[in-house]
Amino acid sequence: MSTEILVNITPMESRVAFVENGVLQEVSIERTLSRGPVGNIYKGKVVRVLPGMQAAFVDIGLDKAGFIHVDDILRPETNASSNSAPDIRLYLREGQSLLVQVIKNPISTKGARLSTRLTVSSRLLVYMPNVDHVGVSQRIADEQERQRLRSDLDTILVESDSTGGYIIRTSAEGVEGSELSREVVFLQQLWVSVEKAAKGVVAPAIVYEDLPLYLRAIRDMGQLQVEKVRVDSREVFNKLLVFTRQFNPDLTSMIEYYTDERPLFYLFGVEDEISRALDKKVSLKSGGSLVIEQTEAMTTVDVNTGAFVGHRNLEETIFKTNLEAAYSIARQLRLRNLGGIIIIDFIDMQDAEHRRQVMRALEKALSRDRAKTAVVTVSELGLVEMTRKRISTSLGHTLCVACPVCDGRGTLKSVETVCYDLLREILREARTFECQSFLVLAASVVIERLLDEESDYVAGLEKYIGRSIQFQVETMYNQEQYDIIPV
Repeated sequence: MSTEILVNITPMESRVAFVENGVLQEVSIERTLSRGPVGNIYKGKVVRVLPGMQAAFVDIGLDKAGFIHVDDILRPETNASSNSAPDIRLYLREGQSLLVQVIKNPISTKGARLSTRLTVSSRLLVYMPNVDHVGVSQRIADEQERQRLRSDLDTILVESDSTGGYIIRTSAEGVEGSELSREVVFLQQLWVSVEKAAKGVVAPAIVYEDLPLYLRAIRDMGQLQVEKVRVDSREVFNKLLVFTRQFNPDLTSMIEYYTDERPLFYLFGVEDEISRALDKKVSLKSGGSLVIEQTEAMTTVDVNTGAFVGHRNLEETIFKTNLEAAYSIARQLRLRNLGGIIIIDFIDMQDAEHRRQVMRALEKALSRDRAKTAVVTVSELGLVEMTRKRISTSLGHTLCVACPVCDGRGTLKSVETVCYDLLREILREARTFECQSFLVLAASVVIERLLDEESDYVAGLEKYIGRSIQFQVETMYNQEQYDIIPV
């Protein structure tokens, strides 16, 4: 299978697309303004020690000095295990230089929260250079799998003579030891580069910045058989070359600087695919469709036959539509980066063999997903329950906000409903206010209906309340907005 990675860079954001056989499968977006210093490592200078608070301020080169508490300072085991409260003056003094990592972003008038418990991360592992400990993420519940991962990593560390501690991340569940070994080598090399950078700078200065999206994409490629990495920025192209030469020389020859006049993301229709991925409806080649609804609790996928009528009978039509839908659903979950609980409503199939084939097709398609998925068999109603590990914010939540008109409902009250609500409100206010008339401010479609189809009701209401009703169009009002002003 041919896989290409497209890297589009602008001052505002970075975008990375994974394309398989000319079809977009995944896209990741990182906004420049959304990136904070969390995870960055700085060579800082202590500017003030506060014994009363057991804390200190450290200048790391940002607008405000960072804040470090004694509990966030890595201390010798003998002192750390003592029951007495530690004195920060034993570990820090004004003017001292030290390596610190940002664990919380600056907020308002407060500087960044810092720690000397340094870590660097990869897709599967977290490396702790100053700790001798191997841990496993608590989210990996299977005890047998936890033991296997720990045993594999222990073997790798002995064979590589690696120092420091590691935490096995949730995403490592089910991976082979060879992948863990590759990431141990990567993290060891990364830490050597951090130490080298720290020796070459004077505090305050940054020595390690958490990898940007385009470098994380190269780092996390794993077992993907990537043929080419195209990047449309000369600066980023050079950074990718330096990165791969240092950490994975086999990838260096795959990186290509894209210079054509046609924008990179118009290759393979990536821009159009991103736009379509924001729609609820996905058309299938057969004429059927998917309707994908993302809610707070779960994501639902409904499969419809649409215009596809098949060539033999209804059962064949349903089976062919469900089969095509299974592959399309797996792709849409990756493309939209949908996670959590997912309910798929396949069209009911009477033939048990057809149900098995559809399930096999779905599981095969999901097997290419880099995020962990778990699928339950088809129920009698044709519903499939599955989960997909939530790696990051979905594409829809990254690119969109809730509609301010419908407040995220996806629907508006009909003009007829708004008119009737408005007339009832006039009746209520007529009993509350003493006035000569009422002025109604509303959208043009509402006013037009009140003066046309609903004019008899308006006249009857005027007669009933004994007051006139005047109307005025407000061009800035949406369909549901209106005001009633006693005059």
